[in-house]
Amino acid sequence: MIPLCLVTGFLGSGKTTFLRHVAQLHHDRKIVYLVNDFAPQDIDGALLSEVEDDVVAIPGGSIFCRCLATQFAANLKQIPERFGTPDCPVEGVVIEASGIADPRVMEQMLHEARLDEVYELASVISIVDPGSLPKLIHTLPNIRAQIEAADVVLLNKVDLFSEAEVEAAEKIVAEVRPDARIVRTMECRVDLSLFDATRARALAGEYAPCADPHYVSVFFPAHSPLNVQRVREVVGEMSEKLYRVKGTVPLEEGACRISFSRGSFIAEVIPTAGDSPGLAVISRGDAGEEVAAGFARLTRVVAQ
Repeated sequence: MIPLCLVTGFLGSGKTTFLRHVAQLHHDRKIVYLVNDFAPQDIDGALLSEVEDDVVAIPGGSIFCRCLATQFAANLKQIPERFGTPDCPVEGVVIEASGIADPRVMEQMLHEARLDEVYELASVISIVDPGSLPKLIHTLPNIRAQIEAADVVLLNKVDLFSEAEVEAAEKIVAEVRPDARIVRTMECRVDLSLFDATRARALAGEYAPCADPHYVSVFFPAHSPLNVQRVREVVGEMSEKLYRVKGTVPLEEGACRISFSRGSFIAEVIPTAGDSPGLAVISRGDAGEEVAAGFARLTRVVAQ
């Protein structure tokens, strides 16, 4: 049986950072990374591919909805032969779920596709941002579901918050999932046993609807140079309506990797914007049209 490690966490909590850290830490092991991005354009998988070759990307929704479940199962079936050999078989698979996913249907999916004959769910890790958790736990049901499913909860970015804020987040996690191991981290730097754990309980849940009214996801191509300060201003104007902005954009010279989650805007200069420059934007469902109009003006294109 091939062990699976499922990684969950809301948008901007640090899932891709965690996977990059794991990939660098275990570069000598045959581990495959399956990255699910809610945005229609693969952003996280491309970032992980910078440090790891064995990456499978499934963008365009949640792997835990009926729309992508078949594609998810098909990719899992192909992994042992696609990435492994008789002399070097796949040792494990790390799955990064979409930030808005409810992962509790995972074991049912494996059973229905008869993949429980190939894979075993060894651990579920949920990554939490202490600053946003107190609000999101009451407004977005899937945040609670992610913590309920977890064996380990990483309280990430603890260096950015006060001790009182971190302790408040720990209290919430302990109330939702009393048996979970809680680990404080900075930039998700922690060495965990991903595949050796024995899960304390089975998961039970339902498939998510293909259209979730809580969220809207749009990708805005950016083939012409943008002004990063203007991007920052547009994001700032709509920050309360945005959950996540991520991608690469061309500049007059070079390019810039942009990452925004509530309260944090990061712009990193990079050599090139890659083959598919643009911004993947995930916003509140009731603000979709306003957000689309704002970013369409910024990039001077019609959102795809």
